[in-house]
Parts: sequence; C-alpha cells; structure tokens
Amino acid sequence: MAVTAACSRRTPDNAPRVQVGDIARGFGAALRESCVLSTEQHTVLRAIERCRTAALGGHMHVCDSCGYAVPIYNSCRNRHCPTCQSLEQHRWLERRAERILPAPYFHVVFTLPAELRPIVMAQRELFFTMLMQAASETLLTLAHDDKRLGATPAITTVLHTWTRHLVFHPHVHAIVSAGGLRTGEHPQWVRGNDRYLFPVKVMAKLFRRLFPPPG
Repeated sequence: MAVTAACSRRTPDNAPRVQVGDIARGFGAALRESCVLSTEQHTVLRAIERCRTAALGGHMHVCDSCGYAVPIYNSCRNRHCPTCQSLEQHRWLERRAERILPAPYFHVVFTLPAELRPIVMAQRELFFTMLMQAASETLLTLAHDDKRLGATPAITTVLHTWTRHLVFHPHVHAIVSAGGLRTGEHPQWVRGNDRYLFPVKVMAKLFRRLFPPPG
C-alpha cells in the first residue's frame, strides 16, 4: 500500500536519533541472558523490539513530487511502549486543556511511606484504588469546608506507580483549581487563595486519617 504525501526526505529537526525500540533491539538479548523476566516483561520487551519494524508490516510513504519512497512500519500498540503512547499522551493533554478553567491551579502530590510499598505491591489494584479515593476525599473535604473555600473545585488526579529510575513508588498527582463552584439556589464561582491551596500539615493529617478510606 502506498500513500502519497510531502517529500519523505524531510526529517523533523526534533525527531529523536535513538528511540527505546533501538535500545531494546540492541540490548534485549543480553537482558534476557542476564535477568529472569516474567511472562509480562517478555511480552513487553518483544513488542517494543518489533515496534515500527518490518516484523509488524506497514506501508510505503511516497512523495507526490519527487517519487521518493520510504517504508512506514506499524506500531506495537503496547501500553508500556513510550513510542506508541506518545500520541495518546498528546491527545489526553488536549482533552484536559479543553476543561481548564480561567483560574490559577495548584499541584498537590499524595504519597505513601516507603514501608508500605511491599504491601501495596502485593495488592496493587486494591491499594491504588484506596490511594486515589483518599487523595480525592482529602481535597474535597477541605474544599467543602466553609472556613476554607466552601465550594467544589476542579480536580484532575493522575496515579503514578514508578519513578523515572524505575523504582516502585505509588503516588497521586492532583491539579486543583484555586476556586470552586458553590451550588445552591444561586450557584456562583468562589475565588480561592492564589498563594496556597490548603495548609500542608492539615492535608497530610487528613490524608493519613482517610487512608485507607473508612469502610
């Protein structure tokens, strides 16, 4: 299958010279010999090695001006492959941007003591759910307090489970608007404090009380 387009000889200036797939193909065999990989890890490594190579098929990208052709290979679509997930990441960011309110935002991080990580690893789905619930409940409880905001803010939470150094470290990132909607007979936007969201010690104390959530 051939697809005509602008000249394929042109390579974006920001195109990465080395991708994760190149590293996997170059060192995957050595990794398998030196480490005992789980079935899931084998599957992910094989998918990344084959990603955007002839092994997965593809099509010819042909310049409609000069006729220069270059093969474009299919992606592995594995959710652990950073090359495949980059497009979905951009789409996710665009969807979030459409929901941003014209107000300042705060970045809040909720994490767990390192001593709990082995327990969390053994029951990941359960503890991840509890972590997200406790983080959201902490923010909403304080926001609904009339002495603080007395309204419902816009909140986006994202669960991270690993650090950039691939250390298991479950934590929640929350983006919270500096203000919220007060409902009732006459709904209105309540502007919050632009300098800080809530006292850190107050949030920490409440979060510890809510994790794990009651019941």
